[in-house]
Amino acid sequence: MTPAENALWQRLRDRQLGVKFRRQHVIGPFVADFACVSHGLVIELDGSVHNESWNYDARRSEFIRERGFEVLRFENDAIADHLDLIVDVIRRRLANR
Repeated sequence: MTPAENALWQRLRDRQLGVKFRRQHVIGPFVADFACVSHGLVIELDGSVHNESWNYDARRSEFIRERGFEVLRFENDAIADHLDLIVDVIRRRLANR
């Protein structure tokens, strides 16, 4: 895991938000960084490599959405700088799913 993935995983694991998250969850031909299957929520973290693969990421997100998941994307830098705010965003999306 990248440092950003590890930092977020430390906040998602062990049902800290009241739901089970899986990391590296397979959805069709893709692997989601984190998924809460019970609430249909996928969280993807994007590093600098994603700046060059936005078309692939868009197709991937569409495939995942077509399977009933909502996809939240965050930049690695945002995790480092605003982890508490991002966890609050995730908590609110879970409450609305």
